[in-house]
Amino acid sequence: MTFLDMLRTAERQNGSMLCVGLDPEPTRFPGSLKGDASKIFDFCAAIVDATADLVIAFKPQIAYFAAHRAEDQLERLMAHMRRAAPQVPVILDAKRGDIGSTAEQYAKEAFERYGADCVTLSPFMGFDSIQPYLKYEGKGAFLLCRTSNPGGDDLQNQRLASVPGEPLLYEHIAALAHGPWNLNGQLGLVVGATYPAEIERVRAVAPVMPLLIPGVGAQGGDAVATVMAGWRGVAGQTAAPIIVNSSRAILYASSGEDYVACARTEAQKTRDVLQSARQQAALAGGR
Repeated sequence: MTFLDMLRTAERQNGSMLCVGLDPEPTRFPGSLKGDASKIFDFCAAIVDATADLVIAFKPQIAYFAAHRAEDQLERLMAHMRRAAPQVPVILDAKRGDIGSTAEQYAKEAFERYGADCVTLSPFMGFDSIQPYLKYEGKGAFLLCRTSNPGGDDLQNQRLASVPGEPLLYEHIAALAHGPWNLNGQLGLVVGATYPAEIERVRAVAPVMPLLIPGVGAQGGDAVATVMAGWRGVAGQTAAPIIVNSSRAILYASSGEDYVACARTEAQKTRDVLQSARQQAALAGGR
């Protein structure tokens, strides 16, 4: 089953467009776990178990594990997710961006060491920084396109005078990903929820590509505006999927021993808001 097949299956089975980002920060852990980096696996596994029936994907951010020398805990977590939620794809948030043999090693790390179904990448160095990942049959990759951070304007929102039509950089990335770069049909784009008008622009350039949309929750993105801008359907069925990520709002919904129950409640609330917005989008003609 390809990454996109897994996405469709999880969306249908769990009735969800919500991705839970796993960004474990021990100083924010609740109760008896607080400050203990050896409990990263325990914290994340508890969140996974509590939300596995509510999500379209999980997205562990590799830096939060590497910073605490917890790569072994990430390996355990990846194995746990495959056992506990085999229907839910896992996106390794690594934002790698290198070329040649280095890119080959990063691809091996993502897909062989960790067994991820998909990985996030930076396209700044061009197609040969993406190509090694496309050699893994059925595996997905999301390319940074229009990110939710304020500094994204420094490059992504600049116009390319030497490219026909003079597109903005993020528009050019979307066009390349939708066209000549998508050799295995498993590419997607990262577009921040804080820019709904630009989500809509990316969707116009890449009509059916999956969009990974961070920024809902703690970063202030509007869930309803995000869905209306990015989701597209035909007869109520998804034609252009979106994966809307929320991390801190769910992980740290409580600082007490009830953190698991509170994380589930927050995830369910966010999922339901997204599904309601999807229904609105479907009634608006699949836009």
